[in-house]
Amino acid sequence: MNTRNKRNESASGTAIVDRITSIEISSVRLPLPTGISDAKVLTGRQRPMTEVAVLFAEIGTEAGLTGIGIGYSKRAGGPAQFAHARELAPELLGEDPSDIGRLWDKLMWAGASVGRGGLAAQAIAAFDIALWDLKAKRAGLPLAKLLGAYRDSVRCYNTTGGFLHLPVEEVLERAAASLASGLGGIKIKVGHPDHAVDLARVTAVREKIGDAVPLMVDANQQWDRTAARRMCRALEPLGLEWVEEPLDAHDYTGHARLAAEFDTPIATGEMLTSLAEHAELIGAGVDIVQPDAPRVGGITRFLEIAALAGREHLTLAPHFAMEVHVHLAAAYPSEPWVEHFEWLEPLFDERLDIRDGRMHLSSRPGLGVTISEQARAWTVDRHRFRS
Repeated sequence: MNTRNKRNESASGTAIVDRITSIEISSVRLPLPTGISDAKVLTGRQRPMTEVAVLFAEIGTEAGLTGIGIGYSKRAGGPAQFAHARELAPELLGEDPSDIGRLWDKLMWAGASVGRGGLAAQAIAAFDIALWDLKAKRAGLPLAKLLGAYRDSVRCYNTTGGFLHLPVEEVLERAAASLASGLGGIKIKVGHPDHAVDLARVTAVREKIGDAVPLMVDANQQWDRTAARRMCRALEPLGLEWVEEPLDAHDYTGHARLAAEFDTPIATGEMLTSLAEHAELIGAGVDIVQPDAPRVGGITRFLEIAALAGREHLTLAPHFAMEVHVHLAAAYPSEPWVEHFEWLEPLFDERLDIRDGRMHLSSRPGLGVTISEQARAWTVDRHRFRS
């Protein structure tokens, strides 16, 4: 029997086994309107960010369906991510796209010599997300519904209006505009070399938006343990929703000690790129975990991390990639947060429905997005594979 048309009999009837017949990967350079600076720039560790390197994977099957997956890299690594994806892609041709766990393992072992995290996992992520998009489309369901949604909308907050290169007056204007547009919370960057500047900016935003609006701050790993304790103590009276990445991302013990010492929750996890790293972080003890599906290897790994976090009753607040994370957050047992970045909007034809402080799921199947013509125009490299 031709395996491309093989049918498996089940108790309820005949199930059609689909096969992957085509894969296209694209490297897209998404320009930002202005150079973005956070604490890593002010400490001299990084340059301002002017673009995001996006990796798209489009997986087609003999049944005529296409799944879309996305990965990304900031400042560096985009070409390497694309190159590794190009090496891995042929491994998927002819496979049943429903076998997502097995295919994740197959891709991981194909590139095992470069590890199970970092760039290796991020290249796999684009394929993995495309396979989940495809699976939900085959079921005719939004991805969140396929996973088992707990809610049809999630709390959302804006980050892009609070970077350190912006004068405080503009931060205040953007905060007000974000709330007026329907967003539910505001996050601003901290980690300025002068701690007094940080405190003045956070205080000004709190006074502008009022005590009832959730306010978060993000130090982007730029404090040491002493500075973090001092700043968390100084920020405590402002009633923050959380303090994010006060320490190096791999200082699990330091984050756990801050979580135990202060009432303000401590959030971290966005820079971790493996299940093992997240397991160690969660085991150490933090309040809010912030996994990033494109960074940890896709939805398959994200769901494992979310299961660990759920077992500890932690708040989930996924980082970036809101078009993916709104679905994953909706399928988390306790009330999560999703980060809103308008940077990614030009990549897709659709826009997320944001109102009343929440990001609402669409009724479209899968992720519910299609790649825009603008994204096609920003493509700098592309490769196609066919069986």
